[in-house]
Parts: sequence; C-alpha cells; structure tokens
Amino acid sequence: MNFRGLHKEDPEINLIPMIDVLLVILIFLMITTTYSRFAELNITLPSADAQKQLDRPNEITVAVTSAGQYVIDKRQAPFRDVAGLAEDLKKAASGRKDPVVVIDADANATHQSVIHVMEAARLAGLTQVTFTTQAAAR
Repeated sequence: MNFRGLHKEDPEINLIPMIDVLLVILIFLMITTTYSRFAELNITLPSADAQKQLDRPNEITVAVTSAGQYVIDKRQAPFRDVAGLAEDLKKAASGRKDPVVVIDADANATHQSVIHVMEAARLAGLTQVTFTTQAAAR
C-alpha cells in the first residue's frame, strides 16, 4: 500500500451556517426588545386644601429663602455648615416636648438648602419633620 500518493485536505469549518443562526437570533432580539422612551418629567406638585392650623408650642419653624438664608423661629440663623445649623435647631428645641420641625421653603429655594435643614434636624435628633404647603387657588 502506497499512502504517500494520497493527499489529504485540511478540514475547514464552514462559517456560513453559524452566521445564518446569529442573524436569526439578532432579528429575534430586535423584534422582541421593548424600547422605552424617556420624555421630560411632567411633575404636578400637590396642593393642600386644608384649613390653617393654629400655632402649636412644640413646632420649630425653619424658613428657607430663595437666596439660601435660614430663619429659625423668626430669628436669622447664619449658615456656617450643617453642624452649626443643627446646633441652632437644638437651641430652638430646648425645653420643648417632642418638637416638630416645620420647613417653610420658598418655591425658588434650592433643594440643597432644604436638604441642609433635614440633615441638621437629623443631627440634632429631631425626627419629626414636615413641610408647609400653599393653599390651592380657587
């Protein structure tokens, strides 16, 4: 037997069926994928339709102006840092049983200004925080 005369061809991998399968999978994924569109957030802020409550002695009113100034119980509180604001809230809360921090923020006040008050209330150990709202126009 003379095997030297036979020339063997190297085996090849046929890529065409694999490409066909990948294209079918790609088409299937494109058809079944859901695309979500993100539009502008249309936010409608709630308005309160309640009667004005009487002032309660355990409330600490913190007003936040559009310029970022803080007024605690009708006294100007210069903002040094959150810890300083927490000290001012502790002084205002001294002698009150279960004080409630009422944040009265201007509509044009920055979110960071309001977050400063909330963080200061947390540092001062005041756990009850609420916000004032504007009565709905009739």
